[in-house]
Amino acid sequence: MTRFHDQRGAVSTELAVVTPLLIGFMLLVVFAGRIAQAEGDVAHAAQEAARAASLLGTPAAAVQAAEDTAAANIAAGGVACRRLDVTVDTTNFQAGGQVAVTVSCRAVFGDIALLAVPGTRTFTATAVEVIDTYRADPGSSP
Repeated sequence: MTRFHDQRGAVSTELAVVTPLLIGFMLLVVFAGRIAQAEGDVAHAAQEAARAASLLGTPAAAVQAAEDTAAANIAAGGVACRRLDVTVDTTNFQAGGQVAVTVSCRAVFGDIALLAVPGTRTFTATAVEVIDTYRADPGSSP
């Protein structure tokens, strides 16, 4: 005589064991995506800020443009920066020279509360742009 074992509730038990693992995996994927987005946004902000700085005629104007451009790019990217630092190197700011911009953003990840991840992480990127060799001197008139 063949006896069948009662399998009622087996799927519910398996689901109860697997569900927390799946949720944890999904949260890790979300966290990894947020890290990648923050790194990309900071790198993009540094590149755009360096480009904006290289287009201006004076070091002071270049610094201001870089700071404004970096802040606007970070805000548009959606990274929640607790502290944004923009450093502009204009030591070789001349036709044919270069300008370097370093953007540092302390991003907040506290909204992913179910993971034991750090609440903040600092992302830093540097971009260098060459200043056009044949640009007009801002002090001269045509």
